Amino acid sequence: MHALPETIEALRQHVMNWVIWPDFTQLPSKTAPVLRFEPLSVGQELYLGGRRIEVLPAEHTVPAVGYGIEAESGWWIYTGDTGPNPALWPLLAPRQVAMLVIETAFSDGEADIAVVSQHLAPRLLAHELRTLAPQVPVYITHMKPGEQAQVASELAGLDSHRILPLPLETGQVFHL
Repeated sequence: MHALPETIEALRQHVMNWVIWPDFTQLPSKTAPVLRFEPLSVGQELYLGGRRIEVLPAEHTVPAVGYGIEAESGWWIYTGDTGPNPALWPLLAPRQVAMLVIETAFSDGEADIAVVSQHLAPRLLAHELRTLAPQVPVYITHMKPGEQAQVASELAGLDSHRILPLPLETGQVFHL
């Protein structure tokens, strides 16, 4: 499992600690575990499955990252949990972005909560997207339960034809 060192430490300390969950980095044995942690850092490039993957910055209350996957059609970008993220957009500017998957967790009525918890609301998303090429399709993820209809309505009100479908659905497949 690739993760930030802080995330690995949190998983070791608070989850895979033999109290909450078994330590699968030790099972079935230390020499042949089910799970291995591989630390990564923002800016790092990985090559997995024949694809170049770049670790991108995210702004969240806990350590988080996004990912860019290079494909023939351009870069597929996934932001992960993030609030307003000024470090991300200059990194994307010189690239041909084929698709953006970005979270919009809260409605505009709860934008204050979104800001404090470092998530996005539709008006915050609109501000974030201002530097992204208008032809890039934007897919929304991570809407909070009970917020989906309101967030979808507010996103539709942005008059942006590139935000679709609302929201991402289980089982959707994208070919890179």
